[in-house]
Amino acid sequence: MKKYAIHEVKQQQYLFFTGKGGVGKTSLACATAIAMAGEGEQVLLISTDPASNLQDVFHQNISQHGTPIADVAGLTVVNLDPVKAANEYRESVVGPYRGVLPDSAIANMEEQLSGSCTVEIAAFNQFSDFLTNAEDAHKYDHIIFDTAPTGHTLRMLQLPTAWTSFIKTNKHGASCLGQLSGLEQRKEVYRQAVDNLADGSKTKLILVSRPQRAALKEADRSARELRQLGIGNQLLVVNGLMKSPDNSDELAAEMYAAQQQALGAMPDTLATMKTLYVPLRSYDMDSVGNIRKMLCANVAGTVSSSESISDYQSLDNLIHTIHDTGKRVVFTMGKGGVGKTTVAMHIALGLKQLGDDVLLTTTDPANHLNAHLAEEAGIEMAIIDEQKVLETYKDEVRAKAREAGVTDFSYIEEDLRSPCTQEIAVFRRFAEIVMQADNKTVVIDTAPTGHALLLLDSTQNYDRQIAHSEGDAPVAVQRLLPRLRDEGQSEFIIVTLPEPTPVLEAKRLRADLERAGIHQQWWVVNQCLILNHSSDSFLRAKANNEIKWIKEVKRISDDHMVLRPWIK
Repeated sequence: MKKYAIHEVKQQQYLFFTGKGGVGKTSLACATAIAMAGEGEQVLLISTDPASNLQDVFHQNISQHGTPIADVAGLTVVNLDPVKAANEYRESVVGPYRGVLPDSAIANMEEQLSGSCTVEIAAFNQFSDFLTNAEDAHKYDHIIFDTAPTGHTLRMLQLPTAWTSFIKTNKHGASCLGQLSGLEQRKEVYRQAVDNLADGSKTKLILVSRPQRAALKEADRSARELRQLGIGNQLLVVNGLMKSPDNSDELAAEMYAAQQQALGAMPDTLATMKTLYVPLRSYDMDSVGNIRKMLCANVAGTVSSSESISDYQSLDNLIHTIHDTGKRVVFTMGKGGVGKTTVAMHIALGLKQLGDDVLLTTTDPANHLNAHLAEEAGIEMAIIDEQKVLETYKDEVRAKAREAGVTDFSYIEEDLRSPCTQEIAVFRRFAEIVMQADNKTVVIDTAPTGHALLLLDSTQNYDRQIAHSEGDAPVAVQRLLPRLRDEGQSEFIIVTLPEPTPVLEAKRLRADLERAGIHQQWWVVNQCLILNHSSDSFLRAKANNEIKWIKEVKRISDDHMVLRPWIK
């Protein structure tokens, strides 16, 4: 495996860096942009990440219109705000009908446009302008995007867009029409954007992963999904690869062995892909100076005076607290790779040992739960089979349409092919499982993507959608949001790592929960090297850099913080 260098990606004008939270895609995108600008090229770096920390990296405010970077000649950075864009997009669709349609119709339109699909469309709305802008293409040698469009977004854009008349008469559970209703006017822009994405001479998609089994599986799924949509010019970059560990240090040897095992079991799609690596760095990517060093020779971090971490609780303490307070619904939430699945399993096992009747489930399509371990412990599991629940929901929608006397099923079948249909189907099953908290403790490992937030948003958005199609929302749906908002019943545990991006994204997640009226208290900081007391100089330097992020979580959580050491 060769080391990543910018000459590997200089042939294409458009570069898309994609990957799950915490894998380092923003750092790698920034490092690539800085290195290219350092060679005298004009570079435009665009972030569509709502949790973007570009302003922290470059230490200046970044606008959505383009900000020249003072310390990097030739580099212009754009920080798009998908949430703001979604609000603007929503109003562009709804605004023309205010004062024309009844208030109830306006409220229904706003409801349809309040989900995560709208945010994704709005984000694509923004960067598609950059992807198709002839003036920018002429002005910049390279246009780099931090956060590529998901297969979810692209599938929506590929659906037929002749929805206008259908929206007005639809009565049978359409899922994505509200989001798609404003796309027709930009149809040509989207077509060109999708064409540019699929053109290997213009575009390269860089999949960023960590040398970890779960992260590689996520990258593999993204690679396959995007290939199916015609985006095949892909490159895998493994970030954070350990080289030449100190075998005299047990922790260093274990970490190196774990990485090599993960790479040895690389999924088939990735195994055939050109793969490069970036060495593990001991310092945070929170400054231009550190970002510049990322792609250069390995510069060892310095170990400052050692600090100790105190005033934190163990996971066992948290498990006893959940048991003693009688919480019946427990969520572990966080981005991919932070260890929330492991935490969910430990909580379920711990509660079972304390005598609770436990149901363990996941909304994560990757499903990394250890079913064998759960079965041995006597824990009931409820795995959501996305394909099965999707087909069940489709059959229900078709039956409702037939009962309503619909004869033209073309629009219905088009809508049922939308990815939002799957989200609704999974959501309904999710609500049914949570309802079992009436007589047992339900531990839920939520998905590592925006999928988790979509499910939570759905409690507010899809209940009316379902009521529209069925007459009344199912009881499980009606009862879900009040239960989630009840601090006496539900516990939302945010899992993160002691690193800049995971902590910043976790803070955003908490803010989203608060806006939904959901109280969140406990945090778990996973894989803390500072607790392993390594003698390896490299790992000691990295551990010391964790301290400020642990202190930040301690502050945010008001001391409701659990720390866990690095575990293989």
